[in-house]
Amino acid sequence: MTLNVSALRAAFPALAQEVHGRPLAYLDNAATTQRPRAVVEAIARFYEHDNANVHRGVHALAARATDAYEAARAKLAAWIGARSPREIVFVRGTTEAINLVAATWGRKHIASGDEILLTEMEHHANIVPWRMLADAVGARIVVAPIRADGALDLDAFRARLSARTKLVAITHVSNALGTINPVEEITALAKQKGAHVLIDGAQALAHLRPDVAAIGCDFYAMSAHKAFGPFGIGALWAREEILAAMPPYQGGGEMIRTVSFEKVEFAEHPHRFEAGTPNVAGAIGWAAALDWMAKLDFQAVHAHEQALLEAASEALGAIPGLVIHGTAKAKAPIVSFTVKGVHAHDLGTILDQHGVAVRAGHHCAMPLMQRLGVPATARASFACYNTHEEVEALAEGVRAAMRMFALEA
Repeated sequence: MTLNVSALRAAFPALAQEVHGRPLAYLDNAATTQRPRAVVEAIARFYEHDNANVHRGVHALAARATDAYEAARAKLAAWIGARSPREIVFVRGTTEAINLVAATWGRKHIASGDEILLTEMEHHANIVPWRMLADAVGARIVVAPIRADGALDLDAFRARLSARTKLVAITHVSNALGTINPVEEITALAKQKGAHVLIDGAQALAHLRPDVAAIGCDFYAMSAHKAFGPFGIGALWAREEILAAMPPYQGGGEMIRTVSFEKVEFAEHPHRFEAGTPNVAGAIGWAAALDWMAKLDFQAVHAHEQALLEAASEALGAIPGLVIHGTAKAKAPIVSFTVKGVHAHDLGTILDQHGVAVRAGHHCAMPLMQRLGVPATARASFACYNTHEEVEALAEGVRAAMRMFALEA
């Protein structure tokens, strides 16, 4: 089935605008996707008709808000193959989800001499919390290298697994390279050593249909805004038996059963980890995004995104002096590149003048940039609503930047 990209784009008002007199080519989807009109309308409808705090009210609006909030939890649970909505903890995003695991499960189970196995391609959100935990308890961070093409070196990964490995924390899809990791195989290898596995799924949700049961991991972290949903809402999925044994993350309202000055009894999961007033509108908007995604033919989406990736790789690869970083066989539609003689930030600025929105910098992956031997890259990242004309605009913008710097293009 062929994807009707024109009809799909009509659902995204932001894509119809011009920037600096040029049609917008929005190629910064790894940072955040645009939102379909259905998501914006769902959030507006909540604020206009059902705005109330959840769980504690007895009036009609509170009941409707609570029902919608918990329905969003159930919808996300079903989307990723969770056994129960009780395995979904709403948080601000992937970063908070990982910090939650580090501060609760990690503090309880990781001690001096234990090892946490990461990879060279991790986002700072999947490095810094573990570095902080390791420094606090005396654990050791072990890093598995990547190959020259940006794929994980599985042999080196196996060699770094040991009886001391308590946790493997790895990205499902690299935000800087697009590499799709074989998370099922990685999880199976880790389980052979008795390690728990956390997957950073921030980049996966828009391009894949992650199934946590099939993966076999223990924790999966997600953000709505990377997959057509609103900012400020994300989730941690964890096995119910693990959540049941984890201590609270923050204290306050909502996460308690009873409180006195002498003793506190905590609520059961997932509410034990959701202190305070939650982002109700965000959860409702996320549910609307999942409903919108459910109408897509994911096979057609995958084929279209892979065609864009191939076209962009071919067009950019033909430009002299341009180097693409990350050419693994299994890739999401992300192309990171550098141009000899042009800093990535200059490249991003010039592309913006041509209406092309890309990301330039270290992409919160400074260890990876050190591994690549570059200070920064420009990154074009595609979504299902992008077009081949936008690929051409990207390549022409790069050539224009090179001409500005008196380079051959």
